[in-house]
Amino acid sequence: MVARIAGLVACLALLVSGTVSAQEKHVLVLSIRDEIDTRMARYVELALREAEDTKADIVLVDMDTYGGMLTDAKDIVDKLMQIKKPVWVFINTDAASAGALISIACDSIYMAPGASIGAATVVTGNGERAPDKYQSYMRSIMRSTAQENGRNPTIAEAMVDENVELDSIKKPGQVITFSTDEAIRHGYCEGKVTSIDSLLRQNHITHYTLHRFELSGVDSTVDFFMNPFISGLLILFILGGIYFELQAPGLGLAGLLALIALVLYLVPYYLNGLAENWEILTLLAGIALIGVELFLIPGFGVAGIAGITLTLGSLVLIMINNDAFDFSFVPANDMLLALIAALGGMVGSMVLLFAGSARIMNSRAFQRVALTDTQDSTQGYTANFNQTSMTGKQGVAHTVLRPSGKVTIDGQVYDAFTRGEYIEPGEAIEVIDNETTTLKVRKRQP
Repeated sequence: MVARIAGLVACLALLVSGTVSAQEKHVLVLSIRDEIDTRMARYVELALREAEDTKADIVLVDMDTYGGMLTDAKDIVDKLMQIKKPVWVFINTDAASAGALISIACDSIYMAPGASIGAATVVTGNGERAPDKYQSYMRSIMRSTAQENGRNPTIAEAMVDENVELDSIKKPGQVITFSTDEAIRHGYCEGKVTSIDSLLRQNHITHYTLHRFELSGVDSTVDFFMNPFISGLLILFILGGIYFELQAPGLGLAGLLALIALVLYLVPYYLNGLAENWEILTLLAGIALIGVELFLIPGFGVAGIAGITLTLGSLVLIMINNDAFDFSFVPANDMLLALIAALGGMVGSMVLLFAGSARIMNSRAFQRVALTDTQDSTQGYTANFNQTSMTGKQGVAHTVLRPSGKVTIDGQVYDAFTRGEYIEPGEAIEVIDNETTTLKVRKRQP
């Protein structure tokens, strides 16, 4: 009887053990298969957040990159090392530069046949070797990250610095780039695999659900609006909308269009860490100065030049990943695209303002929403509150006329304007027309 009970208990233990071992693992896969930049850093952050929310058992990084921005790679490393679940990386072809740093931050490294890892020397946006202070920073990060995950820290340093000596591992004057077999031999790869499925089988995981993280519709839309061509169109709508709103105050439609375009332009760059607060404030200040120059100050002077400079500069800075005017690691192509987008939007808005404003104002769509009827004098309308003619009367400028202001005639103050000339307070003036509520005057000749 006792033997039977013992046998039954043993069978139940085997059954429970088999059930536990066959329990499905939830594997979340995130892909680093592009340049490492602020968008990639945000993508990884969102993927890791989903891994935590869905209680993924394993986070798997599908890697194939030549690197990117060091600062963004460091952000990714910090986030990966905070994850309590196992983080594995599958290097499918390349993990160079910043990609090597991210791979070393993972708990386990697996590589495809013919893949490589290393070549982590820091380079500038032009592809030239960065100054020693950046190399020193990269060596420090590589060393500490490798040490944290139980890998040889000197090898990690040698991936950055060709002067690090490692007998029988690398030649003098070269940085380390390991092939798959070399990485396995020196402890920088746990195994050679051909796919994610074979990686999981090698770790005796046969029952699993694989979820590849993809950006949501909202996040994909954010990425869409960061396209330089779309950014250029939004700049056009921002400036054009502001102009037409000022031309027809109270209409609202043009102002609403400009506001929506401004939000769609700024929010994606802000969410991705590109648009700093000071850059946004500079953009708003530039637009304000252009408005002051166009509608409050006659001619074209300091305010207009400063406004255009601030606006153009801030639009470019918002679109590129500079570090407080440090453009060392900004690819030249990114700077060129940002400049083209900003200039294209500004030039396009100017063309729209000067060439298309009359056509838009006279269009049926505009006339349906705007009050365009005039009260003509032939129909009995008049705006002249002066019952007697003021033409020929003389007085003095009460305020500066630039070109509008106030004048004093026979002890009475009137609104007045000139034909473009400036008149200082106290100078003698003469009325040349008073058909409206404002007198048209000129400087009285001696």
